[in-house]
Amino acid sequence: MQRKLSWIAALLLLLPGVAWAQEPDEESLPEELEEEAPGVEPDERWRNLFRVEATTWALLPRAGVGTKEGYFQVEPTIIFERGKEFGVDLGTPLRLRMWGPKGGGIVRREDWDELSDWGQVVRALKLGSDNSPLGVWFGQIDSYTLLSGHLVRRYAHRANPNYHPAAGVLTGTLGPVYVEAFTSDILGARLMGAEVELDLEHILFGKPEKKSRYTLATSVVHDWGRAGGRTASVTLAHLDAVAVLVIRPEFEAHVFAGWGGRPGMGGAWGAVAGVGVDAETSTLDMVLRLEARNQRGGFRQGFFGADYELARFEAAGPSPVPIADAPFPDGYSLSGDAEVGWDAVSYGGPRAHLKLSLGAEVFSWGRADVDGRVAVQLFERSLELTLKGLAVGAGKPGARYLGAAEVRWRPLGGGLYAMGTGGTLLFPTAEGTLRPGAFASVGLGVDNAR
Repeated sequence: MQRKLSWIAALLLLLPGVAWAQEPDEESLPEELEEEAPGVEPDERWRNLFRVEATTWALLPRAGVGTKEGYFQVEPTIIFERGKEFGVDLGTPLRLRMWGPKGGGIVRREDWDELSDWGQVVRALKLGSDNSPLGVWFGQIDSYTLLSGHLVRRYAHRANPNYHPAAGVLTGTLGPVYVEAFTSDILGARLMGAEVELDLEHILFGKPEKKSRYTLATSVVHDWGRAGGRTASVTLAHLDAVAVLVIRPEFEAHVFAGWGGRPGMGGAWGAVAGVGVDAETSTLDMVLRLEARNQRGGFRQGFFGADYELARFEAAGPSPVPIADAPFPDGYSLSGDAEVGWDAVSYGGPRAHLKLSLGAEVFSWGRADVDGRVAVQLFERSLELTLKGLAVGAGKPGARYLGAAEVRWRPLGGGLYAMGTGGTLLFPTAEGTLRPGAFASVGLGVDNAR
């Protein structure tokens, strides 16, 4: 089965400007940079990208709450990569105040007011890969899923626009054991977890021709709640079993089942069962997943999800309380995920690209959650469009909706491009509530992408 770590860095570089939450693929450089070097093996080539963007960046009030703030934003980016085993991506926006409340300082204070914010300088650092005995990744994550995905699913660690940590992911293989561990903030005591997966066929019958066909895994995730704002600590655990039933060169299908709970909370548990499909061809890379869930006593699968960095202060719903204390009705749900990458001659030209990521869950008691993003490149890559959206608690009072869009246009087909982006935000306050806001940005960029 595909390791989800490979999705994070590719989307990070495909969607560099849409930012109420940003994204880890072993191909951490834009595809424009992938050119052959005569006489050099592909994995031995050095590739690089140098980029500078200069834009205006405005924060705007919503619902009559907040004040207008305007900034001049400069964002340099430097990327070096060699094969699938090494890559470094450095760069962060520097926002200089042009207008807004007095006493705010020249540089936006909220971008650098705690130790964790200094992690934003490292957008990605890769040592090793999913196929290495040991792999390490640091940087920015969006839609991160921890292996089975029943505790951490589609998680975005920068959904809070005033908190800019760098995450860390460690993967390792030793015989029949595969481990993935992560922390959402390498400089602060925040979300940490690990999942240990055992290859049962390897243990019982020796090293198999196809690894990870029958597995048993256990995962534990704990939030210390001591960075990016103080909140209550939370711990969840889960047990999963997976069986791959169909294996083809370009196709794989599997079934799975699991059970989890909140240690120390009696009656807080949940069960899950489902099916998944992975497909990979020369033009298509697709991961599909469908599962049925049962939740009891306040436990739910995917607890640490796309909305968690906001919900830890105030969960979506009629009761304005943190998610650690928010009531969650007993019931059932149907959940689905799709990750699709498409590069086909028949879609808008020989160099067009499409990346789609969509997750949805519908509950038996009338609630629905949806998280999605789509990015497309058209007209010989001269036009890039990106849309992102999040709906939490739809169909019930207190539902939460966020969205963002970006367009990039290279009018002359070279290194110079124009860009514009905008969307909605939620800012945690000192009182633990969420203040609505919006952002808009327009400007120019230049890079050496080909």
